[in-house]
Amino acid sequence: MTITSPTNRHLKEIRKLSRASARAASGRFVAEGEDLYAAAHAAGVSAVYVLCTPGLAERHPDWHETDAALLKQVSRLGSGTRVIAVFEERWAQPLGPLVVALWGVGDPGNVGTTIRAAQAFGASCVAIGPGCADPYGPKAVRASMGGIFSIPLARIAGIADLPGEVVALAPGDHPPLRGPLDGPLTLVIGGERDGLPAEVLANCDRVCAIPQAAGDSLNAAMAATVALYEATRMAGP
Repeated sequence: MTITSPTNRHLKEIRKLSRASARAASGRFVAEGEDLYAAAHAAGVSAVYVLCTPGLAERHPDWHETDAALLKQVSRLGSGTRVIAVFEERWAQPLGPLVVALWGVGDPGNVGTTIRAAQAFGASCVAIGPGCADPYGPKAVRASMGGIFSIPLARIAGIADLPGEVVALAPGDHPPLRGPLDGPLTLVIGGERDGLPAEVLANCDRVCAIPQAAGDSLNAAMAATVALYEATRMAGP
């Protein structure tokens, strides 16, 4: 049976889940598009339910066929989508051997892109610290390119929650980050505007900088990507 009413309970929930407060209350989030659904399926993560445009349910009998205009109304994508799925949020402990910790990263695109980089470089966890954008928000989920389903996420309140040697990344007159880095390790990345607070830097095991030829600093996602590459690159000249 096709969903044709805008008051359908699934459509109402998807509208609510665009708000961070609703996601926090329910522990659910939305992923739009067939590619994200395929990434979840490949990672063994099952959806709570899936809505799709007419025709797709013939191949997926457990999906809920939905009027295309109604699906577009609840979509966060400008062009609409053929598939919208709702998933349960998954949270873990910040376990090594390689953790990326974000602190005060308020741009959801940077949070999602960092999750994507963590997946690419084999990190074991992304830790979400104070002042960060919700990694399960629509923009962060899209930017993760499916990494949200395969990289464990953890919430942290302080540096003491992080495993291994804790290395902060900060611009300025600090020793350059040089890899490969051995042993359990956490890389701490600060916010786009203010970087890491002084008290956070003081509680890390060491502070390193990413050498640059010009410019003030890299944005959070770029810094995380470069740091992950450097930490995991093969030994050599």
